Amino acid sequence: MDFQEIKNEDYSVQYDPKSVTFKFQGELSLGGPSEYGAIAKLLEDVANEVPPTITLNLKELAFLNSSGISLLSKFVISVRKKKTIQVLVIGSTEIPWQEKSLANLEKLLPSLKLELQ
Repeated sequence: MDFQEIKNEDYSVQYDPKSVTFKFQGELSLGGPSEYGAIAKLLEDVANEVPPTITLNLKELAFLNSSGISLLSKFVISVRKKKTIQVLVIGSTEIPWQEKSLANLEKLLPSLKLELQ
């Protein structure tokens, strides 16, 4: 899979296949699961390749609405079923929603590594 980017004026989601890293930037406040479909499909396609590690870099994601948090939760649950993928989530202590919301992902996938910087 090649480098991919899904973006509009408010946000950007970039996928780097060399490092198997997703970089989220901006403010993601799409209207429900159907509008998150392209991002969900990209996450799912990468997980289906069963890489050893998938990194979600959210350090520059200033806002994520409940539908976006649901998207990440569903992704983490789908990875849990595969059993062999390590998920690393990188967040920022300077963005208020991240500490609490990202910690909840650890409950869904106990092997998840959360780094707040």
